[in-house]
Amino acid sequence: MNIQIKQIAERLRGLRDALDLTISQAAEKCGISEVEYTRYESGNSDIPLSFICEVAQVFGVETTALISGNDPHSLAYFLTRKGNGATVERTKAYKYQSLAQGFRHANAEPFEVTVEPNDKPFHLNSHSGQEFNFILEGTVQLQIAGNNIVLNEGDSIYFDANKPHGMKALNGKNVRFLAVII
Repeated sequence: MNIQIKQIAERLRGLRDALDLTISQAAEKCGISEVEYTRYESGNSDIPLSFICEVAQVFGVETTALISGNDPHSLAYFLTRKGNGATVERTKAYKYQSLAQGFRHANAEPFEVTVEPNDKPFHLNSHSGQEFNFILEGTVQLQIAGNNIVLNEGDSIYFDANKPHGMKALNGKNVRFLAVII
């Protein structure tokens, strides 16, 4: 796994330790199994961004603090210049750039996401809340609750993020989209 995932895993362990919770207690609060929680804390497994957002919400910390190790401080506004958002590369195929990492107590988590094409089956995940995706470039196949939907540049979708969902870049090209987790 890459160094960023290992660092996020260390911050997850540190947060749990600071809250004096067992793995079992933390997993229960996050609504996942102990095995899955342990996998994320190990740093040897991909940590879905949706899980990071869920942990932040459940334990009352900023998503940015878990992603980057820095606490946001801005209360009035936070400006992200093109290409300068805090980047998390979960796997080679998924790259997230946080667009509000400096804004304290944000009600939504906006990201610019790049998905590279691959031949792997859909990796489905779910998380609390809702999600909005706006396709900036490319074509993506999105699977939500067993429904397959193809989105092209300029298309958008708003959905219940509690439903299992995943995506694949199509046509052998990268897909870039705006994702807002609410």
